[in-house]
Amino acid sequence: MIYIKNIKKGKVKSDYYLKDNRIIREEKMSDLSINTKCVQGGYQPANGEPRQIPIIQSTTFKYDTSEAMGKLFDLEESGYFYTRLQNPTNDYVAAKIAELEGGTAAMLTSSGQAASFFAFFNICEAGSHIVASSSIYGGTFNLLDVTMRKMGIETTFVSPDCTEEELNSAFKDNTKLVFGESIANPALTVLDIEKFAKAAHAHGVPLIVDNTFPTPVNLRPIEWGADIVTHSTTKYMDGHGAAVGGAIVDSGKFDWMAYKDKFPGLTTPVESYHGITYAEKFGKEGAFITKCTSQLMRDLGSIQSPQNAFLLNLGLESLHVRMPRHVENGQAVAEFLEQHPNVEYVNYPGLKSNKYYEIAKKYMPNGGCGVVSFGIKGGRAAAEAFMKKLKLAAIETHVADARTCCLNPATSTHRQMSDEQLEAAGVPAGLIRISCGLEDKADLIADLAQALG
Repeated sequence: MIYIKNIKKGKVKSDYYLKDNRIIREEKMSDLSINTKCVQGGYQPANGEPRQIPIIQSTTFKYDTSEAMGKLFDLEESGYFYTRLQNPTNDYVAAKIAELEGGTAAMLTSSGQAASFFAFFNICEAGSHIVASSSIYGGTFNLLDVTMRKMGIETTFVSPDCTEEELNSAFKDNTKLVFGESIANPALTVLDIEKFAKAAHAHGVPLIVDNTFPTPVNLRPIEWGADIVTHSTTKYMDGHGAAVGGAIVDSGKFDWMAYKDKFPGLTTPVESYHGITYAEKFGKEGAFITKCTSQLMRDLGSIQSPQNAFLLNLGLESLHVRMPRHVENGQAVAEFLEQHPNVEYVNYPGLKSNKYYEIAKKYMPNGGCGVVSFGIKGGRAAAEAFMKKLKLAAIETHVADARTCCLNPATSTHRQMSDEQLEAAGVPAGLIRISCGLEDKADLIADLAQALG
């Protein structure tokens, strides 16, 4: 949790950050390029302090008096008392991610799935309704359609290609948020953020966008109207398959008090914190993350470990250097596959033949990501034979890694389904998903060429 502690004014300022229980002014970091923010954002050591973000590997924090600690529990002062809620290492890294996305507040979670759930549940309760793009990560689809439905929260799924009329017709009186992925995993559809933001705001609810695949280096959804951004930091942000994690960033722009009846958890007194009202005490810039930390993290405990946060920061320091290479490799691989006689189709937004090419250029002029999906002629048997011949590309369930990895769902994650069931689910038996790493593109293409025969 970061940027939420300017208690006296009940507001927050995006050029302040929490450091050793003190509010410290950040030296014009907001004026620097995103490349510099990747390297130096979030943590500015004072004279004689560690140059690298310190790992605060401690569950608890000492105070001289019970009164001093009591003020933390009452949200009257900033500080740390138990790592399940907050930890300084995590806050430094969250601050960097907030700067990269252009938000006012951020927090880390134990995984991308935890980030999605926290972002949804921080607004919703039993009886709430969500509008979501149907083209999203399968785990998130199940979270919304199965698990949260059991909690009394219903979701209406709409095509990312729906018209404005179709999108608006999905809203109900109890709709609390709209959700989509900037580039969907694994479908690689591109969300029209402005269209979805316009609909969300017309109905008085925020738009939440999962920006895992492009990362803020290639796309900043807040600049296009998104209110809250989530990430699986396990992917490109970490970039080395070392640490599972997630993040939530608040734009600080959605006015919760303007829709007081829709969001009682943020706009009415909370008895578990002596009757404070988050939106009044912390302003629209800090209310969402404060509530998410002080209630959901307190009660559910999906905290990212300080060690993982430290590793995540190491990945963030090179994110601006790595993403162009991932895009370059993804583009080269997609163009090669599109011309290969044994390939039935290729799905990559950077191809001019792709239906999302123009919208991808609008939102991501420098490219989106290095993930490509394609279909091999011959179905399941051909895909299985192809996978066995790969030499450089490792067979993994992971994506967005420094090392190229590849997956055929029909013979792995979806192997319990028939070819007909796979087709109905939009995952044909011959589909391959390849996540292009940082290797030389010529070597990747050579590996694919020999495996395709």
